[in-house]
Amino acid sequence: MAREVPGGPAGPGRDRRPHPDELWADEDAGPVVRPFAVTRGRTRSRRRARELDLITLVVTAEVPMPDPATLGPEDERILEFAIHPVSVAEVSAALRLPLGVIRVLVGDLLDRGLLEVQSAAAPAGRPDVRILQEVINGLRAL
Repeated sequence: MAREVPGGPAGPGRDRRPHPDELWADEDAGPVVRPFAVTRGRTRSRRRARELDLITLVVTAEVPMPDPATLGPEDERILEFAIHPVSVAEVSAALRLPLGVIRVLVGDLLDRGLLEVQSAAAPAGRPDVRILQEVINGLRAL
């Protein structure tokens, strides 16, 4: 049921401002942050997003960490989560962010040299069963 906004009823031709209680997704979630806000409106990283698919493995690079002021909270979470090789799908599931957003953020971290890509294919050219299982688990978690 819609609430009336002070100053008049909501109706055709009038902007109805949401009541502050309506800005919450649920009681525990807090305010909703739109995915485009996380990526600053971008749908691609500068160069790398095209190379990233669901099973691409990424791992935090062994380089000195940059100044935390240059990293967003999602960047920090990705770098912490990717201490061991993880697929892009797993990162998306763990951070509970859409795959497109993760591809942009991971691509940015790759461009900055903070993440590295590891091959997901076994030497014979077939995917490793462990990797496939991890991808399935990541997709189920979505």
